[in-house]
Amino acid sequence: MKLSDFDAYRITKTQNNEISKVSSDPWKDLPSSKSEARKELSALHLRLTELQQRFFVDRRKKLLFVLQGMDTSGKNGTIRHVFRGVNPQGVHVASFEKPSTRELAHDYLWRVHKRTPAKGEIMIFDRSHYEDVLAVRVNKLKPQSVWSKRYRHINDFEQLLADEDTVILKFFLHIDRDTQKQRLQERLDTPAKNWKFDQSDLVARSKWQEYVAAYEEVFDKTSTPHAPWYIIPANKKWARNLLVARIVVSCLEDMRLSYPQVDYDPSKIIID
Repeated sequence: MKLSDFDAYRITKTQNNEISKVSSDPWKDLPSSKSEARKELSALHLRLTELQQRFFVDRRKKLLFVLQGMDTSGKNGTIRHVFRGVNPQGVHVASFEKPSTRELAHDYLWRVHKRTPAKGEIMIFDRSHYEDVLAVRVNKLKPQSVWSKRYRHINDFEQLLADEDTVILKFFLHIDRDTQKQRLQERLDTPAKNWKFDQSDLVARSKWQEYVAAYEEVFDKTSTPHAPWYIIPANKKWARNLLVARIVVSCLEDMRLSYPQVDYDPSKIIID
């Protein structure tokens, strides 16, 4: 597959830009059963492991994946299931929680820029700089006169990264409100998952529509050719994982990665 094969999942000004009108259940191009999806995902794991090794030694590009979504949409699960088996030397995850006092003393992109990938490195953002136009907006942490300027900052920041050979793909893990309710209840009903539940999850849930409006403006103003957004139907975890894996592998395939040329003839080297 090629990355262009997933253009139907791209978010643009005329496509997939209204969350409520996009299905969060698996689309028709995905398998109809979990077992079939898992079989394909296993094959993709093998391919991803090979491609990631090539990407690491090729060192022409940097790769940044951004994961965003409502609470319980499965950002951690996506990372765990898609990137299983890759070499941790070349794949890293950055999680952006509530900023520290030191981070707040700098501009809001300061802590983010430090975590962007180096050449040959894959970086995954579990939440990201987009919280500064999502959570900040919805929770009224800054006035509109402040956060509304950040769309331009973010586009310029991502353009800088792209100009410096960073490939950027941004995924919105799309679940509906009923699925979120089910997953939150599961955290309460399952002792081993109690630790995942936080009262703040209910506060965020009560602001569902405000987050929808904030995300839709994010899509409208920051889905660009150099840093596109993709909508990932995520009601079914197995479908979510498979789709993200397909896109990640296709992105790496499109790079036509190769191993570096050596400056000697291996056939003439004799090892005693």
